[in-house]
Amino acid sequence: MTISSPGIGSSLDVNSIVSQLMALERAPLDIITKKTAAIQAKISSFGSIKSALSTFQTALAKMTDVSKMSTLTGASSDASSATISASAGSSAVAASYSLEVTQLAQAQKLATLGQSSAQNAIGSGTITFDFGTIEGGELGSDGKYGAAEDGSTASFTSNGSGQKSITITDANNSLSGIRDAINSANIGVTASIVNDGSSTPYRLVLTDTRSGKASSMKISVTGDGGDPALSNLLSHDPSSMTGQALTQTQSAQDALFKIDGIAISKASNSVTDAIDGVTLTLLKPTTTVPVALSLTGDNAAITASITQFVSAYNQITKTLKDVSAYNPTTKVSATLSGDATVRSLQTQLRAIMMAPIAGSANVSSSLSQIGVAFQTDGTLALDDTKLQAALVANPAAVTGLFAAVGSASDGRVSFSGSTDKTIPGAYAVTVSQIAARGAYAGTTSPTKTTVDANNNTMEVLLNGVTASITLTDGNYTPATLASEIQSRINGAAEFSAIGSSVTVSAASDGTLSIQSARYGASSQVSIASGGSDFFGTAPTSSAGTDVAGTIHGGAASGSGQYLTGATDNAAEGLRLQISGSLTADETRGTVNYSQGYAYQLDRMITALLSTTGAIASKTTGLAASVTAMGKDGERVSANLTAIEARYRSQFTALDVLMAKMTTTSNFLTQQFASMTANA
Repeated sequence: MTISSPGIGSSLDVNSIVSQLMALERAPLDIITKKTAAIQAKISSFGSIKSALSTFQTALAKMTDVSKMSTLTGASSDASSATISASAGSSAVAASYSLEVTQLAQAQKLATLGQSSAQNAIGSGTITFDFGTIEGGELGSDGKYGAAEDGSTASFTSNGSGQKSITITDANNSLSGIRDAINSANIGVTASIVNDGSSTPYRLVLTDTRSGKASSMKISVTGDGGDPALSNLLSHDPSSMTGQALTQTQSAQDALFKIDGIAISKASNSVTDAIDGVTLTLLKPTTTVPVALSLTGDNAAITASITQFVSAYNQITKTLKDVSAYNPTTKVSATLSGDATVRSLQTQLRAIMMAPIAGSANVSSSLSQIGVAFQTDGTLALDDTKLQAALVANPAAVTGLFAAVGSASDGRVSFSGSTDKTIPGAYAVTVSQIAARGAYAGTTSPTKTTVDANNNTMEVLLNGVTASITLTDGNYTPATLASEIQSRINGAAEFSAIGSSVTVSAASDGTLSIQSARYGASSQVSIASGGSDFFGTAPTSSAGTDVAGTIHGGAASGSGQYLTGATDNAAEGLRLQISGSLTADETRGTVNYSQGYAYQLDRMITALLSTTGAIASKTTGLAASVTAMGKDGERVSANLTAIEARYRSQFTALDVLMAKMTTTSNFLTQQFASMTANA
């Protein structure tokens, strides 16, 4: 007979004995489990630190750049007529203005003759749009320009922005196809079809996407293969009384207004270049009473940013304290008590916050000057009264205390940027060469101003790219020829693709010249072939130049108008824009550069939170320890299974043996008792 349950035969509590023995054997596994839990708690604490740092960095984001922190609020006495605002980072100043609006800017609209169907085929060819100014003549009630009372007719002068063309084929030669071709070409004109309810109701309406007097349209059609249908519909030259196929339903005009009594005209109702850094939005002509506009510093927004900064700093300080504190009463340490990484982080924060700002005489040097002071527990407190007084006295000094800022003593030098390697300080600037643009100049006035098949094609090289242009045949003056050449060059797709353009001008003696819009050594323009009738037999070509000079005594790197501080120089990475003219080497004053608290803290946090930063390195190491302990735990667990099996096997064998001995003992006892009874 076998024993099926340990201990039944011998009364030996095998399960209890094995359980107690295994409890002792599991002690190493329990130690591993506790250590793993402790490490995971540290990882969790570092996660809390990382989250608090991210929150703090979010609060810093709009304070590292003075343009995001310094704002001006606009106010208008009649917001239905005009509004005023200041662009971020601009040089706008708090001020008030008086505005009178006489006329709003508007875009030209042209309408074709009506068609019986929007789907019927019309004709094929190439439609070319030019944009410019219509002068003289008189606009009749039929929407077309005719002769004025003095007999003069209208003229059209291209604005030089570039002619744009679209091709109409058998696949899109209906009114709707032409509309879609114009709209998809994105050439600065939108097209729509209007049904006027007549017997031929479908009219194509063309609207210039730009407003302003200089954006009127001139439309020509070529390549029609002898079928004039497309030309009869769309050819429109306002300077020709018989060449206007379309009706002008709305004229192109500039906005006319006065600021503080100064008469101004602009092509758009959104005016960004009348007052430096200011945008005026014109909505309707004013009445007899001028509109009062004002810009005032938005100190409330700056106060809110600083308040958020103080709150976020206090939160990260509390988080670091909570995860590293020791409670002497309970004698319990927090998860990261004594951790070197936490101590280093606390030290870095305090070092930045307690050091004065260096480099600029135009900003405050410490937080206490604007009412932000340290408390005995290491947190910050904000004295709003002191902050408001500082903002009233000098808001730029307050915002400069947080952001990276640069200020130049010379008006022809402007701070453009810096890098992490730029050290705060005051740096002298000298200029030995001013930036220039590539140019191509004729040596004599044009020998011929009539353009025909013999001279209408030129190969133009502009900023490293070559394109062929074809001028419109006709008779020109030097000024109108310059406008035509400029328009064709700027309209070339090859140049538009790289953002290159030119200005073509005619001197008083008729000599033509071309100038690239780009500054720097990469700027160049020339006529590779053709153009001899217009620029003479020996035109000159001059490449552009980069600005050259020094910053803090080191030879700076020049690119276009920008100088950048040299490598291994204290001003390394300091980027300055240099403008103005230059007759000889000259000093351009001093640039003061400083890095505010928010900027420094943002850099520190970025480094800490990077994949190679201190926190990532720490958590990676801790995670590796957890993985290693997990493997140790697996090995111990596997051994425990074998140990328990061995214990059970041994005690089961002992149980069986003891059961047999008990059976034998009982048998012998019975036999001895029987023998005694029979004696």
